[in-house]
Amino acid sequence: MAPFTTRKRSSSERELPVNTEIRIGDTVFKNPVFVASGTFGYGTETDDLICADKLGAIVTKSITFHPREGNPPPRIVETPSGMINSIGLANLGVEKFTAEILPLYDSMNTEVIVNIAGTTVEEYLKVLEKVESVPNRVCGYEINISCPNVARGGIEFGVDPEITRSLTAQLRERTDRLLIMKLSPNVTDIVEIGRAAEDAGADALSAINTVIGMSIDIASRRSSIATELGGLSGPAIRPVGIASVYRLSRAAGIPVIGIGGITSGRDAVEYLLAGSIGIQVGTANLRDPGIALVILDELISYCQKQGIESVSLLTGAMDEAS
Repeated sequence: MAPFTTRKRSSSERELPVNTEIRIGDTVFKNPVFVASGTFGYGTETDDLICADKLGAIVTKSITFHPREGNPPPRIVETPSGMINSIGLANLGVEKFTAEILPLYDSMNTEVIVNIAGTTVEEYLKVLEKVESVPNRVCGYEINISCPNVARGGIEFGVDPEITRSLTAQLRERTDRLLIMKLSPNVTDIVEIGRAAEDAGADALSAINTVIGMSIDIASRRSSIATELGGLSGPAIRPVGIASVYRLSRAAGIPVIGIGGITSGRDAVEYLLAGSIGIQVGTANLRDPGIALVILDELISYCQKQGIESVSLLTGAMDEAS
């Protein structure tokens, strides 16, 4: 895609309206700013904090087949420019989710994407099949493949292209809704994993999940979290996320959604220029549940100042080095 062009406007010129819509598959999102899984609950708990209807989409916390209490505390520690967490996929389980949470989305005026996690292929399939079995308005699924595959000795699904391909293909057979595979950065070649997901029928990729990290309390000489290792998120991982999006968007033929350390409209623009079609705001929600709408306003303002009539024109529009 050719880089977008800009034009100067006089101070008296009215601001251009900006088309914020993006399309993934057959689904049109009102804007490219989503909230990331695990940072916004189920999307139904924030009415007093943010007008969720203004978001491009809500990605739910990970849903597993059985309810999970998560890992023992402490399971979150703040780090320079980020945080390490080991929540452990705490959630209601798919039975309670479909009975109590899914109906609440009927009254919401934004798209909802259900994040699914599991430790075996069968668990992923059962969760998706249960959601598919009841009437609901969710537009698709984001698949968390940074989970240990217990049938393969604890190896994560997302580090093996053949496991990723097989899982994606089996999920694809069971739904016509959007299928988004969420990729881990803790791999030798994220592009290889992305291509495997694309080949098996994924509609889009989201990148990245958290980076493996550790923090040690020097007073106790113990890890700052109970599980010792955890997932690093926040601004510290933004360059890793941008690089991953850049590589994936140039190697894959399906859209990429950028995740990792986004706290401002400027960060969102970076991801879009690198090649993402949209972005997910994650850790920043924990400080300010309304930050996603601030980021959206800043993104629109950037487009207006640059004379860009549609945010989609930013996707992949960075100037390449000659």
